[in-house]
Amino acid sequence: MLVIEFKDVCKDYRHQPILDHINLQILPGEFFGLVGANGAGKTTLIKSLLDLCEIKKGSIHLFGTPHTDHHARTQLAFLPEQFFPPSYLTGQNFLAYMAKLHGLMYDSAHALEICQTIDLAVPALKLPVRDYSKGMAQKLGLAACLLSGKRLLVLDEPMSGLDPKARAYLKQYLQTLKAKGTTLFFSTHLLADVEVLCDRMAILHEGRLPFVGSPSECCTTFAAQNLEQAYLNSYLKTPKLPKNSRIIYVK
Repeated sequence: MLVIEFKDVCKDYRHQPILDHINLQILPGEFFGLVGANGAGKTTLIKSLLDLCEIKKGSIHLFGTPHTDHHARTQLAFLPEQFFPPSYLTGQNFLAYMAKLHGLMYDSAHALEICQTIDLAVPALKLPVRDYSKGMAQKLGLAACLLSGKRLLVLDEPMSGLDPKARAYLKQYLQTLKAKGTTLFFSTHLLADVEVLCDRMAILHEGRLPFVGSPSECCTTFAAQNLEQAYLNSYLKTPKLPKNSRIIYVK
């Protein structure tokens, strides 16, 4: 069974296309990266997947269940791009609350282990979130997702605000989850992370997917020696929209 399936998905905003006939399949245990320019629609694609915004046409399924059925989301954990945990909670209160929402008993020992793994200082868990830096808040959100134990992680720009050390630690931990069969679907601007983590990737450009495949296939397809150059070349080779068409760039 596919973990995620987009079939001919279209979404408009003010009668202008944002997502244009998106077809995409994510396999069990696959790490999949979504890349694209600012405003290309990556966040809109993720919000559509989670039924946080309505699509105009097509269908989306999670684990074979229509995405509009709330039961479809019981097997995933999500971290939004702009993550703002409640400022009045301590870090530990937030993790305990999220564990409850995921139907789990809060395991403080496991929480400490996860926080140390992604370089969130343990003493910070006793502080109110209002005292956190952007990077600390991001680590807290990631910790909540990782503690959920869900089969699917949907992360929108998960490395945003993380320092190089934390990024390295997070990637190492994600690899351990991959070995256990976890599926990861995430958006990013960091092509180096895509090369390290992803089995496959997709480039989203003007609401379309000009490429879906492995990072190495991307380099071959766009005649480049590295993924960064392949990404740049993809823009040169992607057919332009008709002159009477216009894309509104959104998140």
